[in-house]
Amino acid sequence: MSLSARIMAALEAQGGKGALIGGGALAFHGVARATLDADFLTTDAFVLEPAFAEAVGVAGDERRGDPDDPLVGIVRFTDGDEVVDLIVGDAGWMKAAVERASLHQLSSGSVRVVEAPDLVLLKLYAGGLQDFLDVRLLVAAHPEIAPTVEKRLGGLPSEARQAWSRL
Repeated sequence: MSLSARIMAALEAQGGKGALIGGGALAFHGVARATLDADFLTTDAFVLEPAFAEAVGVAGDERRGDPDDPLVGIVRFTDGDEVVDLIVGDAGWMKAAVERASLHQLSSGSVRVVEAPDLVLLKLYAGGLQDFLDVRLLVAAHPEIAPTVEKRLGGLPSEARQAWSRL
């Protein structure tokens, strides 16, 4: 079983939910970009506790956000060549993105993937140059998502909403 599958299984076994984001989610939505790790989003903070890493079966490098940080933290899991970042968000729009994620079947099992409009929101929120390029590529591939992105922008910080306007 892959590291990603073990992490998602441990998360779900404890009543949590997670969804693929980042470069892996871009690929599911038809935008190919090289990435060296898999990124997942959850709003379940128990993944930052050592007991969660024990359930996964591999040590995790936990980093907690500052009190004013909108991210609760991140846990990086490494097993051989496989690297998985489990990002813990706190905002309501992040929870909604995880809830809306759809299940996709793979040859090795299944994975929940955030919807394309929610992936745009996450990229706008991250705010890096590569993130903005990813937004442009995703919207170019799926121009029909723009109205949904517009409807979901309300929970994002003003900088992310302004970035959408510029893009």
